[in-house]
Amino acid sequence: MTETALILIDVQRGFDEPGWGPRNNPGAEANMKALLDAWQERRLPVVLVHHDSTGPTSPLRPGRPGNDFKPELDGARPDLVFGKKVNSAFIGDVDLDAWLRKRGITSFVLAGIQTNFCCETTARMGGNLGYDVTFALDATFTFDLPGIDGDVVTADELYRVTAANLANQFATVKSTKEILAGLS
Repeated sequence: MTETALILIDVQRGFDEPGWGPRNNPGAEANMKALLDAWQERRLPVVLVHHDSTGPTSPLRPGRPGNDFKPELDGARPDLVFGKKVNSAFIGDVDLDAWLRKRGITSFVLAGIQTNFCCETTARMGGNLGYDVTFALDATFTFDLPGIDGDVVTADELYRVTAANLANQFATVKSTKEILAGLS
């Protein structure tokens, strides 16, 4: 039986800055921590990925306090930590696909920030690469975005659409509670 890795995407302090706008799911960080704690208790593989923005004023730029992981990851003992400059964790400073395959890992649970960008993109690529992807929807959050017609697309709408996109082809979408119940 292969182990299931936990991949936490971009759980960084820079996402607490007000410039991002309204966000959804205020309980996301608690769910990320619950997953991390469960994986570490069982000594299952944990991967932490951080976004290293190249934007000169980005709070996620390396060397800025916003690039640091959020306090919910304090005490984490990851098996792998690396940075990326694009949306997918499969295109980063480490070849994630090769790392997983070398260890015989064929499934992973994905959580982090933002639901509809880096988390969704990583889940889609993971599905396309043949991994059994579980998307911990309630352990993600996102922000409102301007629509192409000038209207605001709310974070809750983006969250729902991501779940629908993934569940219909790329991943199994579950709650943290459902995922933790499956570990027992």
